[in-house]
Amino acid sequence: MRPRSTVLLGPDYSGKSSVLERLAERGTWTVVSYDEALLDPVYSLIGRVRDEFLTEALRAPAGRYSSDLFLTLVQIAAVHLRDRVADAPPDRPVIVDSYHYKLLAKCSLLGHDNPSLLSWWRSFPPPDQVVYLDVEPAVAWERSGWGADANPMEHYGEKPTEESFTRFQADLGDVMRKELAGLNVITLGQSDGVEESVELVEKAVRNGAHG
Repeated sequence: MRPRSTVLLGPDYSGKSSVLERLAERGTWTVVSYDEALLDPVYSLIGRVRDEFLTEALRAPAGRYSSDLFLTLVQIAAVHLRDRVADAPPDRPVIVDSYHYKLLAKCSLLGHDNPSLLSWWRSFPPPDQVVYLDVEPAVAWERSGWGADANPMEHYGEKPTEESFTRFQADLGDVMRKELAGLNVITLGQSDGVEESVELVEKAVRNGAHG
């Protein structure tokens, strides 16, 4: 019997990573992510690919790497998440960092589109539910240090401006929600801190399990 799976999703700077770290600390969840703070050391290959992608492929001049190569690198993260969910122990609930939904939406918005690859991602087994942590684009802009911490997959154009960042985040939210059509989605608004967000996420997961 497979464990119940929940995807925790949201725009950039929604507080998702902080919530996942807190849940991982509790030891009662299987947290699946490719983020450095949450990646199991036995999957160091995934971490190396992630780091090379962030430092080299993502910041390379336009045209150096084809969209197909770009998507292939991103796909490593998406497949890793799928595999870890499939192999998760059955005795604990699974919570997944964004699954393929956010990666797919960002690649599409930035013009990296290969229908065959993206259709394959969409064929991955769906989660039992999605908890969507929402945040207003203007708040996300402030949390990014007014663009100082933003990476090239968080805004349009070469450099982040308030307009290019907030427009991208608004579009990102729209595309992700379209990808979630037909799924059980619970949307949570902005909270007053990490601990409140953790409590809201846990409550949403419990309610979803008994809904």
